[in-house]
Amino acid sequence: MTETTAGSSPGRLGAAGAAVAVAAMVTNGLAYLLPMLGARHLPAEELSVLATVLALVAIAGVAGVGLQMAVAVHRARQPGTPTLQVTLVTAAVATGVVVVATPLMLTALRLSLTVVALVAATTFAVVLAGRWLGELQGDQRFLRLAWAMGVFAVGRYAGMIVTLVFGAGVVDTLLAGLVTAYLVLPVLAWIARPAATNRGSSIDAPLRIRQVMSAGTAALAMLVVSYADLIFARQLLSPADSGAYSVGTVLTKGALWAPQVITVLALPRLAVGDSRLRTTVLAIVGACGAVLVAAAILAGGFAFRLAGGQDYAPLGEYAPIFAATGALYALVFAVVNAKIAAGSRWPSAPLWAAAGVLAVLTMFVAPRTFQGIMWCAFATAALTALVMVFGPSLRGTARRSSSADSAERRAPSAETVS
Repeated sequence: MTETTAGSSPGRLGAAGAAVAVAAMVTNGLAYLLPMLGARHLPAEELSVLATVLALVAIAGVAGVGLQMAVAVHRARQPGTPTLQVTLVTAAVATGVVVVATPLMLTALRLSLTVVALVAATTFAVVLAGRWLGELQGDQRFLRLAWAMGVFAVGRYAGMIVTLVFGAGVVDTLLAGLVTAYLVLPVLAWIARPAATNRGSSIDAPLRIRQVMSAGTAALAMLVVSYADLIFARQLLSPADSGAYSVGTVLTKGALWAPQVITVLALPRLAVGDSRLRTTVLAIVGACGAVLVAAAILAGGFAFRLAGGQDYAPLGEYAPIFAATGALYALVFAVVNAKIAAGSRWPSAPLWAAAGVLAVLTMFVAPRTFQGIMWCAFATAALTALVMVFGPSLRGTARRSSSADSAERRAPSAETVS
């Protein structure tokens, strides 16, 4: 298997980026397919349980996203850094939070104790996977990262999909997902096995849980701010308008996540002090957003029809606003990733502030209409992007620069691993 690492040719890097993009599409596709099949094979009550569990695991699994980012940044600076201890601590803490929240899930969400236990056990596996994904990302072995992402997606969703198709109930479906999630972990470990040139690398400092918490908090803030308008729409609008708004947010999420492969590829290089890359990343993400917004202007009706069906096609005039909101948040998230790479202590602070601004605007200022919430979301995204993109530039501290310089000297070169 040919691996793309620091110093690879543009052609190999482009192939790696395409592979990561395909893996992300597979992951998202399986994630969307599961509830679609659930709607066709489960009664309403069990479908609600399935959807609730998927949401809970996604929220708890943010710890795994934070672990991946923290591991990637640290491994880029210090190749060969061991990550087992911090991984186990992170997984245990995330699972512990689920356990502590058990009474709330039993009463407020009306989940059974068996289902809650499955949520906790699945959370542990999901967070563990972040270790190997982060090691591959930080070592810039992007082709292996793409394989690992695909394997993890299959482990997380395929077992549940197959079980649903064969007519199982929600508990058996969740149990199948739990089993397959653990079965793929050894496969991830094998894919992420160290390259020969990385063995025995010197280690200046271990990865600390504080770094994981900082990245995890930022990942959670990204999730909250990008879904907040949908939640407010659910609360403030009629069922019909809320449903229409949810279709519009499909366009927002598409514009938001489409260019994320760029940040995945850039994060390790940003971590070792490639200051020029930040401008390049923002330019590419911005250009991608501009293309998507232009497409929404030209084919807004088609976009709404594709996202929600023919009944929503008349809302096509609003497609550019939803797409622009996602494109602006894509820029914001690129800056947040750059802050994480630079060792910022509170990279999530602007996102929490943005969520607060959006809450104030929607609850107390704007009219409680489809258009009112839409414009609030757009204005919040625009203001946040303006502040973060054109605010004070990221400057690493002397300590971080020293570590980056050291890591730069140790950065691996292009290699071929069978």
